[in-house]
Formats: sequence, C-alpha cells, structure tokens
Amino acid sequence: MEVGPVEILVVSFPGNQFTGEIAPALAELVEAGTIRVIDLVFVTKSADGEVLGIELSDLDEATGAAFRRHVEEPSGMLSDEDIADLGAELAPSSSAAILLFEHVWATKFR
Repeated sequence: MEVGPVEILVVSFPGNQFTGEIAPALAELVEAGTIRVIDLVFVTKSADGEVLGIELSDLDEATGAAFRRHVEEPSGMLSDEDIADLGAELAPSSSAAILLFEHVWATKFR
C-alpha cells in the first residue's frame, strides 16, 4: 500500500483525564477522507514530571470507543522513545494525544 505524506500531531490538554472531547473533530477529518490515523497514543505527565504512555486498549471503554473506530489498526509506529520525548515537553499535570496520521488529501500529488 502506498502512503501519502505522514505527520505527527500532539494535541495537549490541561489535567490528566481523557474525555474524548477531540473525538468528533477527529471523526470529521477521517470520515471526510482528509486524514487516515496510523497510530494514536495518549500520554500523561504527572505533577512530578513522570511521563506515562496510554494505548487505546488501556482507556476506559467509553473514551476508547470514541477513538477506536477512527484508527484502523494501531500500527505501533510511535515508539516508547517518541512518547517519552514528546511527553517530556508537556507541562506538569497535563496530557496529550499523539497522532501519527497520513494526509490522504495529498495522495493526489503522487
């Protein structure tokens, strides 16, 4: 399978609770064929600076379900090192979604 341009996007949130608030925006982009999510990992950074990666399968059922339908099959391409490096940039007591996605719209330029 040929893949178009790929990008990593980090969307940060205050606090360490994932509520699925960004899921509708992600769904809109995926359903419109604008992007294809290749991998998605959540990361938290505690008040004392500890970074923890959270896979989709580790989220509570409701939050995980809001995202799982938009990720065909998590690829595992985001490494533990990627998660640690990107998580280190977060403010203490915050969290983020790290998305590896293909710009499907740009495949026409191939």
